[in-house]
Parts: sequence; structure tokens; C-alpha cells
Amino acid sequence: MANSASGMAVDDECKLKFLELKAKRNHRFIVFKIDEKIQQVAVEKVGGPEETYEDFANSLPADECRYAVYDFDFTTAENCQKSKIFFIAWAPDTSRVRSKMLYASSKDRFKRELDGIQVELQATDPSEMSLDIIKGRAL
Repeated sequence: MANSASGMAVDDECKLKFLELKAKRNHRFIVFKIDEKIQQVAVEKVGGPEETYEDFANSLPADECRYAVYDFDFTTAENCQKSKIFFIAWAPDTSRVRSKMLYASSKDRFKRELDGIQVELQATDPSEMSLDIIKGRAL
């Protein structure tokens, strides 16, 4: 079977916004969407540093796939401030099969473009990416 991911382009803005999140920490999260017409991953929404995890979770559509990165700040048991960058592949059960296949087949290539991801999550339901799960994966 031909690899449909090979034709998926990544908009430069995706890499630029990710670098800003990673280096300057001026974004809390970024939601990415595949534009099927032009076969390209583009930035759909950028969350400012003051936005919460709830704001992030609410920005993911209930019945469409998305990729997202979330910069999670936490305090370790030793009282150290840390942060981890999560990559979340959001593929709700209610989304179209074709869309789920497109996102699944393009994920690894897209993720390689974003250098600095520390934790990856696959979620088909909001409970699979709850704040408790994020905290558990961060530590």
C-alpha cells in the first residue's frame, strides 16, 4: 500500500509556532489541522501562556481529528519546576474513518518536524487525555 504520508506537506508556520512554544514559551498550546484539499498540516489555533488545560481541551473539536502540542508545567516531588511538551494525536471515535486514517498515517512524519516533543498521547475520548493522565505521564 502506498504511503499517503509522503505527500503530506507541513506548513512552515507549524514549525515556527512550535519553536516559539519550545524556546520562548509564549504559547501554552497549538492545535494543528490537516487541510485535505492541499494535503498540508496547518496551525488552527494557538493558546496564549495564560490559557488553561481546560481551554486547550475545549479547543479540540468533538468529532474531528487534530494534532496538538501542549506545554505542561508541573512541580516535581523534589519541588522543582519543570515542563514537558506533549504531542497529542486526537482522533475521536465520532470522526470520519478517512480522516482517522489520514491523521494516523501522517502522524510520525509530522511529529518528526517538531523537534523537542517529550511525551506522546493518543486520545479518542476526552477521558484519555484528562489532566490526571497528563500529570501521570509527565512525572
